[in-house]
Amino acid sequence: MPSTPTIPRDLSSWLDAHDADAFAQLNEFLRIPSVSARSEHNADTAAAAGWLHAALARIGFTVETLPTPGHPVVLAEWRKAGPNAPTILIYGHYDVQPAEPLELWTSPAFDPTVRDGKLFARGSVDDKGQLWAHVMALAAHLDVRGRLPVNVIVLAEGEEEVGSPNLAPFIEKHMIRLACDAVVISDSAMFAPGIPSILSSLRGLAYFEVTVRGPSGDLHSGMYGGAVVNPAMALARALATLHDAKGRIAIKGFYDKVKPFPAAVLKGMRALPHSDARFRKEIGVRALGGEAGKTTLEKLWTRPTCEINGLLSGYTGEGAKTVLPGEAMAKVSFRLVPDQRPEVIERLFKAHLMRQLPASSGVTVKVTALHGGRPWRADLDGPVFDAARIALRAAFGRAPVIVGEGGSIPVVGDFERILGAPVLLVGFGLPGENAHAPDEWIGVRNFRDGTRTMAMLYEEFAARHAAGA
Repeated sequence: MPSTPTIPRDLSSWLDAHDADAFAQLNEFLRIPSVSARSEHNADTAAAAGWLHAALARIGFTVETLPTPGHPVVLAEWRKAGPNAPTILIYGHYDVQPAEPLELWTSPAFDPTVRDGKLFARGSVDDKGQLWAHVMALAAHLDVRGRLPVNVIVLAEGEEEVGSPNLAPFIEKHMIRLACDAVVISDSAMFAPGIPSILSSLRGLAYFEVTVRGPSGDLHSGMYGGAVVNPAMALARALATLHDAKGRIAIKGFYDKVKPFPAAVLKGMRALPHSDARFRKEIGVRALGGEAGKTTLEKLWTRPTCEINGLLSGYTGEGAKTVLPGEAMAKVSFRLVPDQRPEVIERLFKAHLMRQLPASSGVTVKVTALHGGRPWRADLDGPVFDAARIALRAAFGRAPVIVGEGGSIPVVGDFERILGAPVLLVGFGLPGENAHAPDEWIGVRNFRDGTRTMAMLYEEFAARHAAGA
């Protein structure tokens, strides 16, 4: 068995010596309430962009803060490794989620506090802390060696928490300038403490609002009930047809484009130390559901889903009010896997509902597409993935595992589609980190190990790229 690689001593010593400064600067970054979703925080979001601009310029990068129709993009470049060296694009975001409800925070959301080896603050793990790990790794190389082994682009946006509406157009506009050999993103979590992870897949999303209308307004259920079709009942019956008895989605053609995951990836997932009993306890349920014959991790990471996200109809206040509602509404989302496409799922979903509720049913149906994003899967081959495996093993003392993510990060597909470069997703969060909830945190040790991972990754990537050139 090959020996465990180690972080270069000069870089590791520098990071040890600058540990207190790294956290002091990160705390400054975290104190800025850069909530992109709230207009009252626009000045704070601009301040966070300015702070990051100054920090990157200070370590030796050429930096611009470029406007978009929304919040600006901080674009930093270091291109002195030479034309034969590879280029890495590091992506992150400086905006954060709203902190409310404030009363549920143990310490103030924008007053970084360390407790039990965890740094608590809004943005600590999503994504200021993980982005800052990259900046400190870059600083180590530049301060110790006076150069980087690769050319580097840092792209930090301020709208990730509102869906990155302006990022894809920005990438397309600047695609020549952003050309790179790999994109590296740290905005995700490890499988478990001490188990470094490479994220291999993300599910896509197709999100809809379904409105079923009957009478022109609410009716007295005693005077009209039994003779008039109830839109709430009609919608409920239609929604009940979306799954069969085995938990499969019962929409005709829904699985036609599902691309099977490689057997080796599925085997690795089944070998992970997952416990259904512990999972049930964590989320407070007595039993798990979903597609029969699949493990829990397969259901979460590799299979498509259909979920009802919200229902609204009739009277829902205190006490009784006997109405036959004039309309009913549901929010329905589908998580997608390769090679499903949101626009195809929209067509299939609409056709399914129209079969359940035809014009002769006494109600009308309207389906509105609210949001969509394509799924993504890495092939896990190539120099950037090899470099990540070695760097993670050196920093954490064990080989990384391959994991999936049930959620969606549309920007990953945008980078791959527009720039034609592989995307490495390697994050240093942990389960239960409360990324969008009160008491968000990042593990202090994970931040340190993540910084060392990145310092070594740049070096390993350069070596592998040169060997394959």
